[in-house]
Amino acid sequence: MPVRQYSPTSPGRRNASGYSFAEITKKEPEKSLTVALRKRGGRNDNGRITTRHRGGGAKRRYRIIDFKRSLQGVDGKVVAIEYDPNRTARIALVQYQTGVRAYILAPVGLSVGDTVRNGADADIRPGNALPMDSIPVGTTIHAIELRPGQGAALVRSAGTAAQLMAKEGGYVTIRLPSGEMRRVLANCMAVIGQVGNVEHDQLRLGKAGRTRHLGRRPVVRGSAMTPRDHPHGGGEGKAPVGHPGPKTKWGRPAYGVKTRKPKKASDRLIVRRRETR
Repeated sequence: MPVRQYSPTSPGRRNASGYSFAEITKKEPEKSLTVALRKRGGRNDNGRITTRHRGGGAKRRYRIIDFKRSLQGVDGKVVAIEYDPNRTARIALVQYQTGVRAYILAPVGLSVGDTVRNGADADIRPGNALPMDSIPVGTTIHAIELRPGQGAALVRSAGTAAQLMAKEGGYVTIRLPSGEMRRVLANCMAVIGQVGNVEHDQLRLGKAGRTRHLGRRPVVRGSAMTPRDHPHGGGEGKAPVGHPGPKTKWGRPAYGVKTRKPKKASDRLIVRRRETR
């Protein structure tokens, strides 16, 4: 899916690029598979901001994705490839032989007219979902479950893929896009192939307005604030932060400090930590 460079008709367009949408075959979503998505501005049920720098953004509806692949043993035909404003990947509209329609993540190589199937009897083809004990070692996979029946939790972003490395004692070992090697229960589901829209990382927004369209508000540096607003604030000129290390707005260590719990239960399932870049 090529990313097209815009003509420099204005300063904002000069360094911007966008999608060509060449693979999109249907503009309007399936109404029965969408729900209203209300803006919360980063606020919780009490009205307090729990996630900063959120607000505004283009109006959108949420597309219900079948991450569980619950309808098994039935063939489905890809009816359309659609754009989803809620994620970086493209989605595929699938109609099963029973008449049920569902959205799935569109992998590389899946096109309109192709057949997808869920279950242990499915072929090893892009878009098919199988338990990982039925997938050959070395296969590229995505949309991986962490617990059986939970639904896909890992490897769902555009262009990402994991690899099935080994099988042993009811567990499989997978290599995640970060380089982490992790063990997962062998009866968890995964989808064959790589997530589509591979060139998404080459997209350049080009101007602040396009960031606002995504619902992201500006971020102010702590050193530009006053001491009452941030630990880094105050001082004459461009003063240093005045601490042994940088801190968050609430005074906790930030930037590079490990936040993972030292005795997290899933530590025993991690064979090798992710690669540091």
